[in-house]
Amino acid sequence: MRKKIIAGNWKMHGNRAEVRTLITELKQGVTAFPKIEMIVFPSFVFLAEVQALLQNSAIFLGAQNIYPAKSGAFTGEISTEMLVETGCKYVLVGHSERRSILREPLDFIAKKFKAVLQAGMCPVLCVGETQEEREKNMTEKVIDHQLQTVMDFCGLDAFREVIIAYEPVWAIGTGLTATPEQAQQVHQFIRTLFAKQDVELAQNLSLLYGGSVKADNAASLFAMPDVDGALVGGASLIAKDFLAIAKAAEQVSSVLC
Repeated sequence: MRKKIIAGNWKMHGNRAEVRTLITELKQGVTAFPKIEMIVFPSFVFLAEVQALLQNSAIFLGAQNIYPAKSGAFTGEISTEMLVETGCKYVLVGHSERRSILREPLDFIAKKFKAVLQAGMCPVLCVGETQEEREKNMTEKVIDHQLQTVMDFCGLDAFREVIIAYEPVWAIGTGLTATPEQAQQVHQFIRTLFAKQDVELAQNLSLLYGGSVKADNAASLFAMPDVDGALVGGASLIAKDFLAIAKAAEQVSSVLC
């Protein structure tokens, strides 16, 4: 059975005191949830400090971005080798805010995905549609194109050790959330896409939902058969809220067992 994964994307939030308090509380609370895997994605400036704070804990460290080159004249960018030295195990790739605000094209996202894999880390590939695309019934077409671009560049086997996060753009930071049924429909579509080429890969692929996930809607989302966890934004900055989401995942995992 696929393990439930709860990942927290801190985005451009936090200061040193807040980070220390948050990690301390998460380390204490996560011990109650042995069936889940927890990942945190701090800002770059806090990566080394968070890694030190996470010692002897069950929480994994991730980065919010990379540049797909080992080194070079890329002012302000971070390489995969730098992240490996910092202790990162995961990297977000293709988050909607980087696709839309920073105009990252599909081929560039594919290069980043490959660079993360080559460095021995796990990419968390984010896919999702805008409100306009959903209203035009283009959700599946958009997600298929986003996934296929990466698959064409990296190959099908590249998806054996990765995570995919479905994040409907219209539900990020808006307070709107896809219904459990809407999330399940898209997750099932993604799993079916891979099953057409490799059933075992599809069955083992971890699919997270991201989009205004909170303690009060987490359990219903996690109860869906193809929702394997969540990529959490704002709620991951408050320990009690993030732990409540983790508790919901643990409870669903216990029932499924």
